[in-house]
Amino acid sequence: MDYKLCGRFDHLRLFYSDELGKSAGRDIHSLGSINSYCSNEVPKDKNCNTDIDKIKGAFLWLFEQSIIINIDSLSKDKSGAFIIYIMIWLSYMLKIKNVNTFKNINEFYKEHIKDNTHYTNNKKCGDDCNSILKNKLEYNNFNEFIEANEYLMNIDIKDISNFYAPIKLLCKMHTGCNAQKSNCTECLQIANEFVETYEKLYNDYNNNENKSYSKVLSILSNDYDNLKNKCNDVNFKDISSLRAIKTKENGVQSSEHSSEVTSSSSSVTNKLFIVLSIFGAIAFFLGIAYKVNNKELKNYFHYMYANINKKIVYFLTFYISIRYLDFGNEPKNNI
Repeated sequence: MDYKLCGRFDHLRLFYSDELGKSAGRDIHSLGSINSYCSNEVPKDKNCNTDIDKIKGAFLWLFEQSIIINIDSLSKDKSGAFIIYIMIWLSYMLKIKNVNTFKNINEFYKEHIKDNTHYTNNKKCGDDCNSILKNKLEYNNFNEFIEANEYLMNIDIKDISNFYAPIKLLCKMHTGCNAQKSNCTECLQIANEFVETYEKLYNDYNNNENKSYSKVLSILSNDYDNLKNKCNDVNFKDISSLRAIKTKENGVQSSEHSSEVTSSSSSVTNKLFIVLSIFGAIAFFLGIAYKVNNKELKNYFHYMYANINKKIVYFLTFYISIRYLDFGNEPKNNI
């Protein structure tokens, strides 16, 4: 996410509102080349008549403005994040416009976007867009680029559309904390709202068997952290950090850490067993000393018992503190 993409979302809202019950102030047909994208037929004066036409046209206009014309300067990660944000916008618009014909983005894509010749033959990035796309992002064409996000395209629209709210909040922060970093303090309230929205989505979706949600959450988290890093305002940096996303890689690291903790715990447990065994042996021999009524032997074992008993108390205190209390980086056990 960056302020340029956010600016395009803002500009689009002037022609096609993303709020229920709110009309756009301008005619959508005057939005650049959108008229060509609303229909796969020969462009007419006004092709964007239905909500499906408008959503399709607006999606392809966003794709053109954010990705196609900038393809030579975008990194693979940035272009990948852009298409995800645009597809989430698409799912949200299908939802609020009550377009119930499609269960997921993939169904809409196959029927209304994949074979749109005005999009597949787009020359906005020059005479050989596909060659640039291949060299820069390693995709043969724009369809292949979009279809690389199939994991997202097959999520139910009613679920993936919920991720549009934090995207919109990110954009509000980008436009508030502009490139000159002059308005970071004004972003505090919006940033806190973003964190709350993110946390709710995290709780609702991060443990879902579909790992696609974790990928989207990770992109949101990274963009939020990148935005925070651009702002030097102390108050802005004091906003609570987002929780780490449980990716496969993080899972491997967690397992290694868990193994180290387990190994350490096992070592302490073994030492405890040895100490308690010695303690038991001394008690056993002390009993024998009393049995045979040997005063010198009794005194010797009393001395040993008292000193080792103190050491055991110290050891047990140390063991309990590291085993059951949060004196380290994280609790060692759940009790």
